[in-house]
Amino acid sequence: MINGLRRHTFSLAFLAALFGLFYLSSSDDRSIEQLSGLTMGTSYRLQLAHIPDQLELTDIELAVTDILFSMDKLIFSTYAEDSELSRLNRHPVGQPFEASDDLFAVLKMARLISVHTGGAFDVTVGPVVNLWGFGSDYSVREQVPPPELIAAARDKVDFASIELDEMKQQVTKLKAVTIDLSAIAKGYAVDQLADYFDKEGSTSYFLEVGGVLIMKGLKPGGASWVPAIEAPLDSESKIYEVFFSRGQKIAVAGSGDYRNYFEQDGVRYSHEIDPRTGYPVIHTLAAAYVIDQSTAKADALATGYMVLGFDQAKELAESTNQPAYFIYKQGDGFADYATPSFMEYLER
Repeated sequence: MINGLRRHTFSLAFLAALFGLFYLSSSDDRSIEQLSGLTMGTSYRLQLAHIPDQLELTDIELAVTDILFSMDKLIFSTYAEDSELSRLNRHPVGQPFEASDDLFAVLKMARLISVHTGGAFDVTVGPVVNLWGFGSDYSVREQVPPPELIAAARDKVDFASIELDEMKQQVTKLKAVTIDLSAIAKGYAVDQLADYFDKEGSTSYFLEVGGVLIMKGLKPGGASWVPAIEAPLDSESKIYEVFFSRGQKIAVAGSGDYRNYFEQDGVRYSHEIDPRTGYPVIHTLAAAYVIDQSTAKADALATGYMVLGFDQAKELAESTNQPAYFIYKQGDGFADYATPSFMEYLER
C-alpha cells in the first residue's frame, strides 16, 4: 500500500455518498431497481439487481418499510418513548426485562464486541458523549467539560452492568445505565433486510442504511459491486481507495473522526469518546473500515477500532483474521494499512 493521500480519477454515472463510503456505478446499473428513504435518523438506499419472479416492487417496498419501521420506532429508537429500548432504559434497576428476539440479539452482540475490544465499544457511553456535546442532547454545547463532570458521567458508563439471561431472554440492569444502540442497530437493520431478500431468493443486491452496507452477487453484466472509501477529510468528498466484492456476500461498515469534532484553544476534540476514560481519543487513526458476514458486527467493530487507535486495532484485527482497513495520519497527509484478509478485496 502506498503511503500518503491517494487520488484517483473515475468516470462516474452515479456516486452515492455514504458515511465514509461511496458506491461506484456504471452504465450497466441502469437496470437496477432502487429504493430509498429515511429511517433511524438517517437515510437508506437499496439497489436490487435481481428481483425474484414472485415479487412485485410494491411488495418489496411494503416489506422494507415494515422491517425498518420495526427496527427503528418499535425497537431501537431512543427518541420514540414507546420503543422497546426506551422502555428498557426506563425499567427499574435490578428487575428483569422481557426482551424481544431482536433486542436481545443486539445486546448480546454488543456485549461480545465490548469484551472483545476491552471496553472500547460500550453501548452505555451516552452520558459522556452528551457531556462533550456530541450526543442527542442538543442543549449541551461542544466544549471541554470540567474534570469532575467527566468523572461523574464516566461513573454511569459500564457495559458489564447489563446482565443477559439467555435461558429466559431477560435483560437486567445492575445499575442505572442508559443504553444507546446507534453504533450497532443500523447494521442489524441491514442484516434483517438482507435476510428478507435472501429468503425471497434474491441473488444480487446492495443494501445501505446510514453508511453501513451489505452486498451480494454480481451486477448486471457480471461486474462486481465496487464500494469506495472516502478520504478522511472534513471538506468535499474524495475517493481514497476502492475495493471489490467479487460476487461474495459481504457486509461493510466504517467509522472516522474527521467530520464530527470541535476545537478549543487550538486543540481538536473528536466525537470518538473512549468509554474507558471519558475523554475523546488522542491518536493518529483517522478512519477504520471492517468487512464481515454480519453488518451489525462490522458496525460495532469499526467503532471499537476507532477508539483503540491504529496499533491496538491492527493487532486485534490481525489476531482474529478480521478484514480491516485503516487510514491514519502521517505528517501532513495520510498512510493506510489493510490486514491480510482485507487485501483480497483490493484486487480487481
